[in-house]
Amino acid sequence: MRLCWSGACAAVGSSVVFRSVPFVVRLVLARVALLLASGDRRDAEILALRHQLLVLQRQVPRPSFDDTDRTVLGVLSQLFDRDRLGQVLLIVQPATVLAWHRRLVARHWTQPARGKPGRPPTAREIRQLVLRLDSENPTWGYRRIHGELHQLGHKIAASTVWTILRDAGREPTPARTGPSWSEFIRSQAKAVIATDFLTVDTVLLRRFYVLFFIDVDTRIVHLAGITTNPSGPWTTQQARNLLMRMQQGVRFVIHDGGGQYTRSFDDVFAAVGAEAITTPPGAPRANAFAERWVRSVRHELLDRTIIWNERQLRALLEEYVAHHNEHRAHRSLGQRAPNGAVLAELVPAEPIQRHTTCGGLINEYRTAA
Repeated sequence: MRLCWSGACAAVGSSVVFRSVPFVVRLVLARVALLLASGDRRDAEILALRHQLLVLQRQVPRPSFDDTDRTVLGVLSQLFDRDRLGQVLLIVQPATVLAWHRRLVARHWTQPARGKPGRPPTAREIRQLVLRLDSENPTWGYRRIHGELHQLGHKIAASTVWTILRDAGREPTPARTGPSWSEFIRSQAKAVIATDFLTVDTVLLRRFYVLFFIDVDTRIVHLAGITTNPSGPWTTQQARNLLMRMQQGVRFVIHDGGGQYTRSFDDVFAAVGAEAITTPPGAPRANAFAERWVRSVRHELLDRTIIWNERQLRALLEEYVAHHNEHRAHRSLGQRAPNGAVLAELVPAEPIQRHTTCGGLINEYRTAA
């Protein structure tokens, strides 16, 4: 097939080839040839545009429109009657365009509301204060926080406090089942001791069990004993020896569920008015103070030397405990040692001297005076 377009003329070449073209296509070509022969190019342009729209409509099943598009099509739709409108609009239903036009007219004649402005948002400072009171007072509900805010001069509704807590992911009226474990430990620290076993293997693979106690408030460590067989009676006797040496009273003793901590062990502390608390299985954080001391003694001492026998182990641990209690700085104690009353004052003229302990593995520094 050969098409030659010249002005208003459309010539079709081979008639055989032309007959092989589908009937609909032949009708379209004939219509285009007639339009061009009549000299009216506007109809041809409209056909071209409409066909392009049909092609795009097949590729984009749901086109999107902005307010400008809706306005233009809504206004132009008024130029055609309803029957003709369906032939003009291809990518949108006539009913949709008419609905756009009605919406445009309604928006034009609708007056804005002239009532009072809405409630202003709660100030950021109030929100932060509500969350602070909730964090610092776990036993308070939103009503209690609301009352405290009124005492401070903040006149807001109780429902506002409830909303602030809910939006922050907090329970406005939480179930008050008592303080958390960390809160309990902090509140009772002056009368709490923790205990645990430290295991040490010698160069000949002989295992020793080191029993120690740590005062949660002062961080003072008590080395109780070393054995290869930590039985229940042995552990109970070490508890008796500890209580005879300790000066302050004990209210709670924390230990894990190991078989060495028998009922007789707990009875030793019960005799002086102390209560034994067994931590849950697989929860080392419940005995965090003892676990932290084990980490320190391993990192600073045991991982840096080889243990040959019990006598060497006892000597090293006694020196390390003395270093821990008398010299080692603790961040929780304001960089003081557990037994250190005050920090030493800086004397610029005095030189600093080094003193070694634990077989030279640990250094301590003091002024020459």
